[in-house]
Amino acid sequence: MISFDFEYVLPDTVEEAIQAFQRADSLGLDPLYYSGGTEIITMARLNQLRTGAIIDVKAIPESNVLLHKDGHWIVGAARTLTELADDNSFPLLTETVLHLADQTNRNKITIGGHLCGKLFYREALLPFLLSDSQVVLASPNGVRQVSIHSVFNGELRLERGEVLIQIITDQRYLNQPTFTVKCTKMAYIDYPVVRICAMNMGGWMRFAFSGVSTVPFRSQQIDERLNNHSLPPKLRIDQVIRSWPLPVLNDILASADYRRFVLRNTLSDTLAALERRGGR
Repeated sequence: MISFDFEYVLPDTVEEAIQAFQRADSLGLDPLYYSGGTEIITMARLNQLRTGAIIDVKAIPESNVLLHKDGHWIVGAARTLTELADDNSFPLLTETVLHLADQTNRNKITIGGHLCGKLFYREALLPFLLSDSQVVLASPNGVRQVSIHSVFNGELRLERGEVLIQIITDQRYLNQPTFTVKCTKMAYIDYPVVRICAMNMGGWMRFAFSGVSTVPFRSQQIDERLNNHSLPPKLRIDQVIRSWPLPVLNDILASADYRRFVLRNTLSDTLAALERRGGR
């Protein structure tokens, strides 16, 4: 049960959604955009979140597209993880989301809600980071299309009142050799201790991570070190772990030392699989 009242708005257009947010914000209602709603509902029931207004973006046509056009795969933010997996245009994304939640929750979680939520793991972000996707965002300042790295790589950098409308990915990335591995504390479906998604793009390997630190991310420095074929894989991995760009998490799921141990082993598996699949 949710213990507080709130306004519910179901706009038909991007413009109406932005206007609804601005109106609620001017009234001090601390509005939230709502897509799948699983995280908002759960946190509200636990009294970990309060809002006076919910703006549901699921009726906006641009947020519901799922198509190939002009050499790009365009994903509306209101599409569920199940729909993306069933579409299977991006096999790495399919494999990633199938390990992210059970079927019931995948039917509800939208890609927009997942990427913009408060839970920092955001595992489905990783394939989009590897493919240098673009995102379409709308705010009181207008609509903009920017690199996913500028907003979602690491900490979320959305403007006040900004909402994710679409993710656009160049089709040439969709069927490259890839590998993903997820290590959890106990259950198969759980928050990751270490999650790696990787891609071999024309002989250059790309890596993105979740669960190791407090944000999911991709690092050019890590990519360069792991692609340094003048060193054996073990030394490459040693360099990466010694120079990890963020603090390693130490929490109830796993100690920092255990995460480093798991990271070392999963990076070894990932390198071997990618080099084999990429033909090196």
